[in-house]
Amino acid sequence: MPVRARMRQFEQALRERGLKSTSQRDDIARVFFAAEGHLSIEELYRAVKKVNPRVGYATVYRTLKILKEVGLAAERHFDDGQARFEPVEAESIHHDHIICERCGKIVEFASQELERLQERIGRFLGFVVGRHRMELYGICAACREGKSRQPGRERGVHRV
Repeated sequence: MPVRARMRQFEQALRERGLKSTSQRDDIARVFFAAEGHLSIEELYRAVKKVNPRVGYATVYRTLKILKEVGLAAERHFDDGQARFEPVEAESIHHDHIICERCGKIVEFASQELERLQERIGRFLGFVVGRHRMELYGICAACREGKSRQPGRERGVHRV
């Protein structure tokens, strides 16, 4: 979904909650929606400061909290101990994550085969699975080959 459409959703959510749309909130949301990756609050703060040096850390924190509350951001907790956030789209498919333990690279993937297996396991154990989260950890090819890279997220969800 384009950033502009996400911004309209954000502005509508603010209005529904009786909150003001401010230039700082808009800058934070715009940077968040345009960013690639699973951002920590600190990473988003640094990125927003490049656009608007007057934005404070607390404003970034509060805006991310609003984005999460209205369903436009999802909070993730990987093994690095930091809360990380990713944009949520209404039409997005469920995806899981594989994370490099050396460089922090996060790759999103979706597998219908895994989804069916998880449902089968749930039924076998007498459960109806409502939701799940899968994180796989390992060493990416670039790190195994000694190639340095910046941590982040590959664009799009890989279907396997």
